[in-house]
Amino acid sequence: MNFDLNEDRRILSDTLEKFLRDKYPIEKRLEYSQSEHGFSAQMWQEFADLGIIGALFSEEVGGFGGHGDDLMVVFEQLGKALVVEPFLSTGALSGTILSAVDSDLIEGVISGQTQISLAHSEPGSRYDLAYVTSSARQQGEEWIVNGHKSVVLGAGSADKLIVSARTSGAVEDEHGISLFLVDAIASGVELRSYSTIDGYGAADVMLTNSPAKLLGEKDSAFSLIELAHARAIVAVCSQCLGACEIAKDMTVEYMHTRKQFGVIIGKFQVLQHRMADVLIELEQMRSSIINAAGFLDDHRDLREKHCSAAKNLTGRAGRQIAEEAIQIHGGIAMTWEASVSHYAKHIIMIDHLFGDTDHHLERYIELS
Repeated sequence: MNFDLNEDRRILSDTLEKFLRDKYPIEKRLEYSQSEHGFSAQMWQEFADLGIIGALFSEEVGGFGGHGDDLMVVFEQLGKALVVEPFLSTGALSGTILSAVDSDLIEGVISGQTQISLAHSEPGSRYDLAYVTSSARQQGEEWIVNGHKSVVLGAGSADKLIVSARTSGAVEDEHGISLFLVDAIASGVELRSYSTIDGYGAADVMLTNSPAKLLGEKDSAFSLIELAHARAIVAVCSQCLGACEIAKDMTVEYMHTRKQFGVIIGKFQVLQHRMADVLIELEQMRSSIINAAGFLDDHRDLREKHCSAAKNLTGRAGRQIAEEAIQIHGGIAMTWEASVSHYAKHIIMIDHLFGDTDHHLERYIELS
């Protein structure tokens, strides 16, 4: 089996890598993450003009790609630069849903004019995608939504929210969940924005009798929510891979300059062995992500099984690589000024997005 990227994806990867190297140094990233919206609107528009957002959507809906390999290529490069623009919330999560319901909002998303966040997780839901207590009821020709959503990525700057709400069934039933489009400034919508520990924007969303528009079929949104999260898992795993590559490179460079007892620490055999383990983990991580990306368009059980396998391995290997980078750098790696600290925080945070290692190990066993 040939795992090499085709020419179009190699060009996409090389173009994005060069663009980020020239325009997205770590100093700019830290500046963007601490700005009012938590990212740069100008950079978001430049990404759109370059076609990077469009690469996450299929040609059928006006994009340039949309396959698992496209997600992997784009998010690996985004992970290398710790890009804070809302690719995950608007592109991978919301974009998957918009593509399925044939929304007229996709053109605005691809052009960089519209940002949309998926508001699905709730306090107490842990990683159970079927756990939805938010409710929706029809009132005349429109729908009214009530509920509380937590850690909604990108919600603080979003123009619109895609909100999951229960229209029938019990709290943990897969059937009975519907999706609704809600304007971020609609009546009854309250956002409490904050930054996650690794510098990305999120918010808690409270909805009180908020007007909404039904997306897709009523009561049948669970499978689409699951697909959106599968694509997001491939995206964040790829992002973790890119971040781990840079953390590894920083550590190797440090080992060739730092001296102890008058000797460059890169000559210490024990550290060489530890870095050899890091290289092995990186290759295993890459293989599992390639595998998951290849099964994104397969039937549900295979797709979910391989996504859980990739997420489990990525979380475990990522934690090891981040810890090795911190330990080999020493105390300096815990400071804000050290770039490696920001990569380590992002790598660790990714393990807790969309299910941690324990959750996906149990899920893999259930699906096997």
